[in-house]
Amino acid sequence: MTPTSTSDATRATVQKFLELRLAGDTAGLTALFADEVDWVLAENPGVPWIRPRSTAAECAAQFDELMEHTVPEEARASVDVLLVDGNDAVLTGHLSGAVRATGKSFEGPFALRLTVENGRITRHHLYENSLSIAEACAR
Repeated sequence: MTPTSTSDATRATVQKFLELRLAGDTAGLTALFADEVDWVLAENPGVPWIRPRSTAAECAAQFDELMEHTVPEEARASVDVLLVDGNDAVLTGHLSGAVRATGKSFEGPFALRLTVENGRITRHHLYENSLSIAEACAR
């Protein structure tokens, strides 16, 4: 399908992002992120994979760091809604997992706002249950 509008192009890029995340394709994610990304994920000093990021490589590496510190077999994420308006997309859903070092679980809702420009993600703002994740990381 050829994108016929900005919203269609954004939706296609977001769907590609989700496919690459699911596949763990860091190289593909690096190519999908813009050279500079407006990255927002509330800093959480007790969580090793949550830190400031701004380059395509740093943003793509978040997936590898997440997998390094969590139990892959326990990871779950579901998208309930994907809304697209022009260059912007918002996904809402639920995520859960377990921290490798502690064996403790975390879970909760999430919202992810992405902005796509020229086929690349320029904004990645993730809002999640950071308290549950911090508690799962605490020994």
